[in-house]
Amino acid sequence: MYGMRMFLEANVTWLDVVALAFFVVAWVGYAVFSVRHAKDAPSLRTAMDNFRREWMARMIERDNRMVDVNIMRNLTRSSQFFASITMLILGALIALMGYIQQALQLVSELPFTVKGSQTLLEIKILLLVIIFVYAFFKFSWAIRQLNFCSVLIGAAPKMPKENTEQYVPHINRAARITSYASVNFNNGLRAYYFALAALTWFLHPWLMIAATGWVVYILYQREFRSKTLKALVEEDASPTLGT
Repeated sequence: MYGMRMFLEANVTWLDVVALAFFVVAWVGYAVFSVRHAKDAPSLRTAMDNFRREWMARMIERDNRMVDVNIMRNLTRSSQFFASITMLILGALIALMGYIQQALQLVSELPFTVKGSQTLLEIKILLLVIIFVYAFFKFSWAIRQLNFCSVLIGAAPKMPKENTEQYVPHINRAARITSYASVNFNNGLRAYYFALAALTWFLHPWLMIAATGWVVYILYQREFRSKTLKALVEEDASPTLGT
């Protein structure tokens, strides 16, 4: 009842409701679709999972694992960078809540924008806050998982070539954790893509619908149809310069 009254006071139109519902359904729907579709078709995640297991198998064979440590350090830095940027964005959005009237006036002066109330603008900002809070949790969990994998690399013994079976569980364990970290990092990045679509809601609900569809299309093309994926799954990928 309170939520309905808030929506009425915010002067939310049916088009705003449709745009927001389409945004949520598209995000959740694509997340479910990508997981299920990856079981039947090649994807970036499944292709990289194979290389992650190969990496851990080679890591076990090495005496000096500085290469592996540096790889883990670079992966962790990427997650730390996005986690830090996400916190700065959240700080800016929360600070913007204190300047709603000025923001409303600025948005109203933009061309092709739909006039809205102050409460509706607060809802739009709150949506962005929720998206980036979600992204921060994903990036921070990816950091912890990569830290766990660093410990596994340090605890891994050198594998004698004549007896390899006993080290298979350790290889699989480390590969799975790096895969989990990659999934969380990817979900955090995906939140950034959808945040761009949500940002267009400030201009027009139809633009948000179009931007959401465009984001889903880009994500699908990159995950299941990209040249990068083709290069990863090809057994003998010959480099083509300039493409």
